[in-house]
Amino acid sequence: MNTSKQIAQWRVVAASVCGTSHLKNKQLCQDAHHWQILSDNVLVIAAADGAGSASQGKVGAMVAVETAIESISIKQVTRKFLTDDTNVRSLLSEAMVAAKKAVEDEAAACQKQPQDLATTLIILVATPEVVAVAQIGDGLAVAKDSMGNLLALTMPDSGEYINETTFLTSASALDTAQMRLWREDIINVGVLTDGLQMLALNMVVSEPHKPFFFPLFEFVANSEDKTVAKEQLVSFLRSERITQRTDDDLTLIIAALSDS
Repeated sequence: MNTSKQIAQWRVVAASVCGTSHLKNKQLCQDAHHWQILSDNVLVIAAADGAGSASQGKVGAMVAVETAIESISIKQVTRKFLTDDTNVRSLLSEAMVAAKKAVEDEAAACQKQPQDLATTLIILVATPEVVAVAQIGDGLAVAKDSMGNLLALTMPDSGEYINETTFLTSASALDTAQMRLWREDIINVGVLTDGLQMLALNMVVSEPHKPFFFPLFEFVANSEDKTVAKEQLVSFLRSERITQRTDDDLTLIIAALSDS
């Protein structure tokens, strides 16, 4: 019997950094992320990218990720509960509905229109046996199994025109949301906002780029000190290698099951 899978725990490193274009224009980072490891080794991740055109995009992104995680965490989700596909889909759907309502309520409280808080949203739930994702808008969620297969669980929803996407506040948001379940022995998961898409995705074949993800998965699996690991991830996201390719806000959440 393989006992390592039972004792393996999630290690997570996550960061959001302001894009160079936003720094030049003295704008806030419009991205937000939140994650939590629930009891029974259930990992929940949320990432959001507030619309650049929305005056309160940052607020929308923060409200969306916090509400999505809270919606799932209060339900005392177990790995047994997640063995039923219907339960998983309901959990993700309810989290998206809650996030959408929270953003709309926040807009009303601020005397703004919902589109003033427009944001994308990715919600991921993972255990050692399954990973499930719901996504509205662009960005990307990936997972790696024990055989080394890397799968794009979602693909960026970039709309009909360049730089166009669906936002959580859109009327069609919940109807057009992507949802994906993958039942394998999951070793790693990763979530990122659209600023990193060009580096993380091979657009020609619509597959995640292994040379981008595999070193990051190795990094998080071996990260002993959470504070140092986060600092190193922030340095990576601010490095010339990244900023030469993108000037957008960047969010990256990577996780690995580790026996130690």
